[in-house]
Amino acid sequence: MSSLRIGFVGAGFNTNFHLQALTEVRDCYVTGVASRTLASAEKSAQLARELGLGEAKAFATVEAMAADPNVDAIWVNSPNDSRVAVMQAIAAGNAKRKTKLKGVACEKPLARNLVEAAHVVRLMGEAGIPTGYLENQVFSPAVVRGKDVIWRRAVPLTGRPYLARAAEEHSGPHSPWFWQGAIQGGGVMNDMMCHSVETARFLLSEPGSPRESLTPISVQAQIASLKWTRPEYIDELKRVHGPEVDYSKTPSEDFARCTITFEDQAGHTLIAEATTSWCFVGAGLRLSFELLGPEYSMRSNSLETGLEVFFSRRIQGHTGEDLVEKQNAEQGVMPIVPGEAAAYGYAGENRHMVQHFLAGTRPELTFADGFEVVRLLMAAYRSAETGVAVDPRTTDLTSFVPAVARGAWRP
Repeated sequence: MSSLRIGFVGAGFNTNFHLQALTEVRDCYVTGVASRTLASAEKSAQLARELGLGEAKAFATVEAMAADPNVDAIWVNSPNDSRVAVMQAIAAGNAKRKTKLKGVACEKPLARNLVEAAHVVRLMGEAGIPTGYLENQVFSPAVVRGKDVIWRRAVPLTGRPYLARAAEEHSGPHSPWFWQGAIQGGGVMNDMMCHSVETARFLLSEPGSPRESLTPISVQAQIASLKWTRPEYIDELKRVHGPEVDYSKTPSEDFARCTITFEDQAGHTLIAEATTSWCFVGAGLRLSFELLGPEYSMRSNSLETGLEVFFSRRIQGHTGEDLVEKQNAEQGVMPIVPGEAAAYGYAGENRHMVQHFLAGTRPELTFADGFEVVRLLMAAYRSAETGVAVDPRTTDLTSFVPAVARGAWRP
């Protein structure tokens, strides 16, 4: 089998996670990085070289990287407001090639709203480039293994699962743009609910079944600002991220919950409950999943790692994230997540995309799936704003833009 030569758009925290994950994936190299500045692209390219992932090169533009014959596929990890422009640049670079790109994979969410999501899908379709939607939690070992055991051992004897719960909680994003509704497309719901609703849908879906086997018939959601619009935390955001992050004027939600009612092809009612938060204060990032059925249940919590350390008051050091992502303390009893890139699903999703792009086959998640996730998120924002459940089948969300993204939301 030949190797896939990957170029990255974006050189931040997420790209570095992907690079760590690729050390566990066969048949691929990193040959390029393009970012908003050549200096930042060079930093991630240097990390790729240090990790033994190939002789990665920093590119001045996305179009130049997409046109380079030494790049076979592109992973898009840039800020949400750049999605359309990045895809336009990829399409332009692809048009200059003798052979088309083998694939373009895009980080969640696919876009900030349905207008942008449709544009992104159309651009790649017109360019004839295969796509993959990067949703790491669907590929986390706990989720994949848990689903396999439940559907293989329990479902044939007692019936399909009917309730899935998924939650992602931490103390807040790393970069300023995540906190800005206009750039990011919303707050914690747009940032992280995409993980939770898609993972819950995946757990409820029969293995091998198409997405259409579950029909969302009702979406009910709530958003709130529980922490970051308090005066002392407004000041903290300005101090850490700069004056452009001003939650006294343009806040984003730091808490969101969503309940989606599905109907399967046999008419059974299924429910997905999702919770996301930027105001969780604990050891660090917490991912939790549950799947319940007639005579069984499954649960997973990423902070129940089986490995922990204790540091007394006499051990003091600089703050960091060397034990767990979004680490909140350097003393006391602390869990360690060994191999975070694998535990959170980055290794699994990258392995999946590499294998399918090389084979020329359709990944389990494509831009079409990313579009449907955006549609559910827009239904959730609409419900949160109106206070009533939304039926995605009958509600026109085509031009809907959340109040948070418009700077018009007031908690």
